[in-house]
Amino acid sequence: MAKQEQYDPVKQEKKWLKYWKAKKIYKFKLDSKKKPYSIDTPPPYVSGRMHIGHAFSYSQQDFIARFQRMKTGNVFYPFGTDDNGLPTERFVEKQNKLDSKSMSRADFIKLCLKTLKEQTPQFVQDWRDLGISCDFENTYSTIDDNSRKISQKSFIGLYKDKQIYLEQFPTLWCVKCQTPIAQAELEDSPKQTQFNTLKFEVPESKKELQIATTRPELLPACVAVFVNPKDKRYKNLIGKKAKIPLFNHEVPIIADESADMEKGTGALMVCSYGDKYDVEAITRHKLNPNVVFNKNGTLNHEKYEGLKIKQAREQIIQDLKENDFVSNQEQISNVVNVHDKCGTPIEFLPTEQWFIKILDKKKQLIAQAKKINWKPEFMRKRYENWVNGLEWDWSISRNRHFGIPIPVWKCEECNEIIFPLEKELPIDPLETKKNCPKCKKQAKGEDKVLDTWATSSLSPQIASSLVNNKVKIPFSLRPQAHDIIRTWAFYTITKAYLHENQIPWNDIMISGFVTLGGEKMSKSKGNVIVPKDVMDIFGADALRFWAAGSKLGEDLGYQEKDLVTGKKTITKLWNASRFVFMNLEDYDGKKPKKLETIDEEFLKTLDYFVKNITGSFERYNYSVAKQGIEKFFWNYFTDNYLEIVKKIIYQNKKGKQSAQYTLHKTLLTLLKLFAPIMPFITEEIYQTYFKKTEKEESIHLSEWPEYDQNAKPSDYLDAFISYLSSVRQEKTRLKLPMNSEIILTMDKDYLKNLEEWDMVEHFKDVTNAKEIKTGKFKVEFISD
Repeated sequence: MAKQEQYDPVKQEKKWLKYWKAKKIYKFKLDSKKKPYSIDTPPPYVSGRMHIGHAFSYSQQDFIARFQRMKTGNVFYPFGTDDNGLPTERFVEKQNKLDSKSMSRADFIKLCLKTLKEQTPQFVQDWRDLGISCDFENTYSTIDDNSRKISQKSFIGLYKDKQIYLEQFPTLWCVKCQTPIAQAELEDSPKQTQFNTLKFEVPESKKELQIATTRPELLPACVAVFVNPKDKRYKNLIGKKAKIPLFNHEVPIIADESADMEKGTGALMVCSYGDKYDVEAITRHKLNPNVVFNKNGTLNHEKYEGLKIKQAREQIIQDLKENDFVSNQEQISNVVNVHDKCGTPIEFLPTEQWFIKILDKKKQLIAQAKKINWKPEFMRKRYENWVNGLEWDWSISRNRHFGIPIPVWKCEECNEIIFPLEKELPIDPLETKKNCPKCKKQAKGEDKVLDTWATSSLSPQIASSLVNNKVKIPFSLRPQAHDIIRTWAFYTITKAYLHENQIPWNDIMISGFVTLGGEKMSKSKGNVIVPKDVMDIFGADALRFWAAGSKLGEDLGYQEKDLVTGKKTITKLWNASRFVFMNLEDYDGKKPKKLETIDEEFLKTLDYFVKNITGSFERYNYSVAKQGIEKFFWNYFTDNYLEIVKKIIYQNKKGKQSAQYTLHKTLLTLLKLFAPIMPFITEEIYQTYFKKTEKEESIHLSEWPEYDQNAKPSDYLDAFISYLSSVRQEKTRLKLPMNSEIILTMDKDYLKNLEEWDMVEHFKDVTNAKEIKTGKFKVEFISD
């Protein structure tokens, strides 16, 4: 292979992408006798191009995949895309400038599939360009026939095991997406709002009752007023009725300890439904609900019919003021639950939905998580906090078009639930007719689809099916970000427990976020960095180098200077490799019978670093591994060892073969250590200089460097470098060039050490000392 003078990352990376694809370097070896290291890869939503958060977290998991491929020899690392969720629907709507609700389900599904077919290849190419070493021949989509079959089979199995039920219940509802959502899809969002104190009349006592609320639009839905039984202010009002201002219907005043005497006026209105407490209160007291919202977020009550929630709130406040029902108003900051996909405040609406039972399994699901190695460990606490805070079963049905259909028919005559045969899966109940086995009448097909997490939670099983289930759960690793512990991690642990009574993976590594100026990057804030733009300037290796700078689980600020440092490292590695091989032209590739002391001690230190770097990768501490690699490469190899052996090689001195052997071995080892983090430059150097003597087609298929488990750093080498550093500092102080000839005076014990280590001549060479005397440390310039 031709040896170019300069290395161009952008140009050369494209070359190696083609090579890896053509040679199938990352293809899973199904027939290998080696136990596979299996990775349950997070399937990203197909929604445009890769974002910097993807580049950050996928690079980190790829460090481990590449390390394990070299260490174990067989990695199962498939690639998936998540295509059946709201983000995909939104993306399709935006791309085609339409509203899915304006189309039939069949037509919108066709449009989604067409759009995905057009967009997916370029979307996946972003991952390839970053150097992600997935087996792209083993891929899945969460909407493909195989995934649909597995997901529908899961639903049927859990229903038959009595773990799924159908119930009419006040459900978390997004009025913008017009679908129910699960508790895991909620986010807290601070909002500025008005705290309105309103006048309620109590006709029987001719007294006025004051109640504060942030949601006056729920007044027509009010079904009771609660006061605390210990609250002396309202003791005489318990059992009487309060008249709702403006709407004039009367509701009972009920003693209930949930009324906080210290909050607002101490009295609260119970509405159907303002929040989860209203749901509980109405159920507990068997009150008749009066729902005033439609599914699209408009009011259905007389004068205010058709108004959106915010509009109705403003109009009702205005009408309350005009009728003197407002005694006080103040601006407050209030935390509101919003849908994580669109940021819309959620409502509670009674709808018939499907649920998986999880509230009765909190202890078991926490116990399952304790069997998994969490990296970092403290992330498990987030999982446990989430499980302990669960208040509802898992709502798994969605009123949307694009998703995996719930495989159910219901007989409206006798309420019989009908399922398809397994051989019929995947199936759409709206496209296939079924008759009731009891009354023989045609049953109605379910029009709801499954929550995307009901399918994504089966990603280990879906991935395993790609290789005929030869890779079993638990997988070796699940990599993911910390924001989806409550969803993807929790639901996958749940499904594995329900179906297999197993943990889904042995280890889980949790990544952080990317920040810019201290804030998490997001499209809505406009502070997004596009990885493709970065790679067009710096290359993928530099971007991956930046991603390796974050400790596992910690957020990382994006700074271009880190990319510059990465590119500098690439250039230095290229130039150091060129230097090494310029001086190996007459090297016979053999290890000399006896190594020079300096080489022997240098290789001991290399062995020690390999041991520590290996341990760091095994513990998922890729940032610590990176620091170790950099330290050895810069501090030991380029700054010192290359300088130490220059004269030996240039002047063909004694020990040349020893130095050549050490250079060759060290450079190849360094390339392998760098390879998981910077795959392109290491492949370029391997193919240019090592391929002719090494058997593997790629450095990424070569074996990880061996090392002595008892390896320790060389005290001799460290002392030698320390002495050398002192001479260099003194030359700098004297403003002498590093290659200037000197007479060196040094401590007799230092000189004695060099003599005992047989390193005096090496020290003279590297310091350019014509003579070394004993005495007080001194550097004397030899003038011409």
